[in-house]
Amino acid sequence: MTESESDSEVAVVLDFLPHGRAEDERPQYQKPPLGYALTVSEFELLELTFDADASAGIGDRVVVNPPSERDDVEEVHHIEYEDLSGNAQSELEHAVKDVVDSNQQRFVDFYNDAQPITLRLHQLNLLPGIGKKLRNNILEQRKRQPFDSFDDLEERVAGLHDPEGVLVERIIEEVREDDLKYRTFARRE
Repeated sequence: MTESESDSEVAVVLDFLPHGRAEDERPQYQKPPLGYALTVSEFELLELTFDADASAGIGDRVVVNPPSERDDVEEVHHIEYEDLSGNAQSELEHAVKDVVDSNQQRFVDFYNDAQPITLRLHQLNLLPGIGKKLRNNILEQRKRQPFDSFDDLEERVAGLHDPEGVLVERIIEEVREDDLKYRTFARRE
């Protein structure tokens, strides 16, 4: 399922614990399956409680909202990066890259539509490795013609290598860090 197929909020499963958390002191048969996920639309981290007989794999996409459209998910809770399991933390980069890959135009449009934040700071400057000179080059090229892909961006903007990887790096930083002053991609609850 891709983001455009539905108005539902979809999340990518980062980890699935069929027997719940180890530190949960209830008997194993009473622990519901648990999962950690990342929303596709706003890169929010979630803890999901699944139905007792549910199963999910890393990378699967599940509907988390509205509740009426959930198949196997009973409860959804917003969490912080530190609350993720070790496996979920290690899968985060792969999930973000997958979301960016499967919604390329959405993220290419960021380069086309990014705006100044303040008189001295532009949204493009929030991306790792993009300083004043590279920002101005991107702005000049997009004035001539909007970018239509990451390849187009890389070809037309001298010095911008791996524009997709730069976005992935920034998104991961926004997901992990609590105290960022500016956020463009990841919403915090």
